[in-house]
Amino acid sequence: MQFHTNCCPRATCVLVLDMNQKDVARQTEEPAMRTDSRPGKSRRSPLQTLYKGDQQPELLAAQRSLQGRREHLEQGCLSHKRKRQVLSPEDLKHLIVDDKHGLIYCYVPKVACTNWKRVLMVLTSDGRYINPLAIPANEAHVAGNLRTLSEFSVPEINRRLRSYLKFIFVREPFERLVSAYRNKFTRSYNTAFHKRYGTKIIRRNRPDPEPEALEKGSDVSFPEFVQYLVDPRTQREEPFNEHWERVHSLCHPCLIHYDLVGKYETLEPDAQAVLELAGVQGTLQFPTSGKSTRTDGNMAARFFKHISPFYQKKLFNLYRMDFLLFNYSTPEYLRTR
Repeated sequence: MQFHTNCCPRATCVLVLDMNQKDVARQTEEPAMRTDSRPGKSRRSPLQTLYKGDQQPELLAAQRSLQGRREHLEQGCLSHKRKRQVLSPEDLKHLIVDDKHGLIYCYVPKVACTNWKRVLMVLTSDGRYINPLAIPANEAHVAGNLRTLSEFSVPEINRRLRSYLKFIFVREPFERLVSAYRNKFTRSYNTAFHKRYGTKIIRRNRPDPEPEALEKGSDVSFPEFVQYLVDPRTQREEPFNEHWERVHSLCHPCLIHYDLVGKYETLEPDAQAVLELAGVQGTLQFPTSGKSTRTDGNMAARFFKHISPFYQKKLFNLYRMDFLLFNYSTPEYLRTR
């Protein structure tokens, strides 16, 4: 895979990504050895470890599952091939870089990204952080605590894409969407979100709204949220917020070759496999969630019960590529006729 600069008149230079399957084979030939904590010692990078295939049997089994999803993703991309796409640095802002361990992680909101950011803060902090759960959630999202791929020059982007282990975690699209709605529109503390999006949604979709609703935007219903998402005006006015943007638009998986595709549904074993490849399994555990109200398929079904078949179909079409690329079946509760 290779980035090229392509400067256009009156525009900032952009990046164009060429996918080349030979690059995947070359990845393991790159000089990507990492220094071990012991003087004079070195070890393979996570990418080399993955493609050499001589790990412990239990680790290999977990990796086969993650790599199998990658292969499904590649087939899906081939089946839905689009014209060559131009990527700007803005398109790489979700790819977090860990130079110390040779990792690139594309974070997807509502897919355990807070905990992954905490883990990466521990990995990149040189001892400042030790326990991921000791890091406040809001601190994990502070810009500048972690470096993103968008911050590097084009040659440095190319080098990291060739030699680092690239991974992504995904989630059933509608469960992720309902989770985003619950978090951003039903929690009283999210006043900034209510003002930024709630007032706009109510003004556009609610007949004769109360003045207080127009001012605060704190009582957006799920049907109103769905109407806002499928309204063509929404994306014409501005890009989707990252919490409900499609994964394929956030992480560009048909242009960037992810070595591992983890899933929220199998978060713990998948995260453990990544940490083992990074060589930190003995010193760092991925935080487990203690939430008892996690958004699952049953909860999503309850929310969709109030959405008409017409809007269910439009919403499914909006998120169709995420269902296809990441091998999620159409929900049984969906009514599109």
